[in-house]
Amino acid sequence: MPDLVRLNKHLSHTLGMSRRAADICIDQGRVLVNGKVATLGNVIQPGRDVISVDDSAVSQATKRYTYVLLNKPVGYICSRRQQGDTPTIYELLPKQYQDLKAAGRLDKDSCGLVLLTDDGDTIFKLTHPKFGKKKIYIVSLNKTLTPEHKKQIEQGILLDDGTSQFSIKKIDGSRPNTYEVTMHEGRNRQIRRTFGELRYMVTHLERIKMGPYELADIQSGQLLQL
Repeated sequence: MPDLVRLNKHLSHTLGMSRRAADICIDQGRVLVNGKVATLGNVIQPGRDVISVDDSAVSQATKRYTYVLLNKPVGYICSRRQQGDTPTIYELLPKQYQDLKAAGRLDKDSCGLVLLTDDGDTIFKLTHPKFGKKKIYIVSLNKTLTPEHKKQIEQGILLDDGTSQFSIKKIDGSRPNTYEVTMHEGRNRQIRRTFGELRYMVTHLERIKMGPYELADIQSGQLLQL
């Protein structure tokens, strides 16, 4: 018997949309399977069933996705919309990468690893909290973190949007008061806000790893296509 695949997964892989977006299309009655309106939870046989979205046939071939790693410099925002005079990361991208989406943002004052892709499923798995993908950052503070405060953060600090918790390891090097932070979520400015609750200021924040992707030796402002 041919392998069965969930319809939303098939649409995600062939059209580059998230599974949630695929579910919305299905729920709105825009997807047909062999000429009949699909329903949520449908499974199909790729290569045999005929799928269409908005009356356009969906190719049975697996889409070849693009994955690009960017070492974002400080001073750029991870958005398509420019905010005032602040440049966006898309000003760093060649024309062929302008349609890619960022998986996990870094704020203007942060630097490091950003994955850009047209693979909606990968973006969802990297960014949704339920998957708990590991993210590692190099963080410098304006003063030495006390053992008591380190313990408090590792046990959990209450922020306005919930408890923030991550592990911290001291790094000995040229930059003083620098630590490796490992976390499994990534809310807006979470690291900065967490240290701020204990009256520390983050002076440098660099993401070096996100899930299976690593910054490695990519220079600031440069790209690596995988």
